[in-house]
Amino acid sequence: MLTEINFDGIVGPSHNYAGLSLGNIASASHGGDTSYPRAAALQGVEKMRGNLARLGVQGFLLPLPRPNRALLEALALDGTEPPQLRAAAWSASAMWTANAATVSPAPDTADGRCHLTAANLVTMLHRAQEWPDTKRQLDIAFADTRHFAVHDAVPPTFGDEGAANHMRLATSHDAPGVEVFVYGKPGGRFPARQHEQASRLVARRHGLAPERTLFIEQNPEAIAAGAFHNDVVAVANGRVLFTHDRAFADQQGAYEAIRAAFPALEVVEVPSSAVTLEEAIRTYLFNAQLLTLPDGSMALIVPEECRESASVWAWAQAMLAGNGPIRQVIPVDVRQSMANGGGPACLRLRVVCDPATVDPRFLLDAAKADLLERVIAAHWPEQIDPIDLASENLARDVIAARAALLDALDLGELG
Repeated sequence: MLTEINFDGIVGPSHNYAGLSLGNIASASHGGDTSYPRAAALQGVEKMRGNLARLGVQGFLLPLPRPNRALLEALALDGTEPPQLRAAAWSASAMWTANAATVSPAPDTADGRCHLTAANLVTMLHRAQEWPDTKRQLDIAFADTRHFAVHDAVPPTFGDEGAANHMRLATSHDAPGVEVFVYGKPGGRFPARQHEQASRLVARRHGLAPERTLFIEQNPEAIAAGAFHNDVVAVANGRVLFTHDRAFADQQGAYEAIRAAFPALEVVEVPSSAVTLEEAIRTYLFNAQLLTLPDGSMALIVPEECRESASVWAWAQAMLAGNGPIRQVIPVDVRQSMANGGGPACLRLRVVCDPATVDPRFLLDAAKADLLERVIAAHWPEQIDPIDLASENLARDVIAARAALLDALDLGELG
């Protein structure tokens, strides 16, 4: 019984706004602000509750160990360094599990197993530290080697940012699909984080059929405007590609290539005349979860910021008045994540599998959601200012908060 499970990242107790992500407009604009880790994590659990109710299944991944003492020691900090170096070791950016790995479901792969390759995230220091601890979780959650193959990250220097630059189209989640890898070319205003060769390596490693695998260049203009990942300007689900009209370097060529491999393609394109590229990025209209509901219709889970934008909400209402495949647009409050540059889609990794093959400790139900909320309310810091990242008291509190969560979930092996 293959189905799609969204694994959301629980926002960690060190959630802070250090402005570490070059090319991420929201992260840069909120750098230095006060963050609210407890509120952020509770917002994330509430989003998971909503999708559990809609889909009947929901997963999660846990915060990574922070502050990362090994990175702090490797940086040989003595107080003279830029504050961003210390902040990197505190980063809670693993909450954005769309960057945790690239996932190819069993119907697409040569050996009939679901393949996951941890993303190396080498273009940013605060993210490059993540993959070994992320893979430790993936190895536990997807330990059944009859059904899963979990791979180490792509070796440097090929930058791989995971599922945020990967889309899958299929007539149903359990049918063979067409996988689309979107890469950027270097030389623009901001770094192109997904390298073409990283995508090609992942596709080979996963045993994908060449005729059902595409590599498409992201629009350099979108990267320069702040679309640091493809999922800021496009998302796919089932037969549907939901995209801004300036998402790809060759928009019409991209459509033609996808349609040649997947004739059932339905494109829902938002024109610049309705929603500018800048407004799409500011509101994260496309950094949304496009879900297939049990009745076969599709719902788009968007940030509240979309409802507050006159142009975005007008377009959404006009779309719903038509006969397109997306029949609901549902805003959710993930403002703490949004202020640091991640919307609803950033917060989840999509894995098509049989839920019975997943370690149940990583699957959510109502009682476990209650448990998460109790632990977060009791242990997560209420707020963090960037200057607090030098505090040993805060470090002890953050470490103790994560330990309490691991204990509550019986996942002490991740300590």
